[in-house]
Amino acid sequence: MNWRRLNGDRIEKPIKQYVEETLLRETAAGHKMKVCIGTDSQKRGKAVEFATVIVFLREKKGGFMYISNDRSEKKMSLRERMILEVGRSVEVAYSLCDLLDKYNVELEVHADINTDPHFKSNVALKEAMGYILGMGFVFKAKPDAFASSSCADKMC
Repeated sequence: MNWRRLNGDRIEKPIKQYVEETLLRETAAGHKMKVCIGTDSQKRGKAVEFATVIVFLREKKGGFMYISNDRSEKKMSLRERMILEVGRSVEVAYSLCDLLDKYNVELEVHADINTDPHFKSNVALKEAMGYILGMGFVFKAKPDAFASSSCADKMC
């Protein structure tokens, strides 16, 4: 995955190394950190564009994020797309969880899936929740899943 900052600057280092440097800098500045990871996707013609974000929250001091965009030409159902979103988020969370544990940083995985059964995205709720919780991560769905439903949504 290729990562960038919100201002468009590319992150040239491996994301795990960059996240560790970020955590060191932020904790040295006295910030208590929390990380939320989420993915969203949008259909664009025959393609699906994905955006995955790592959101860093400074307790009572705002936050910032790193973004990775990807594109797939594969035709897929809404359910498959929702599970792919969750899979991308879990992949990033899994790659960072030992680092976040090392620095005692809370981690949440956000899914852009509605808990209301009247919405189409609800078809993947049970699978997504089982997948995320089964990996040992804290799970958040709409309306609490701001990393995926707000941050990543704006980056697609």
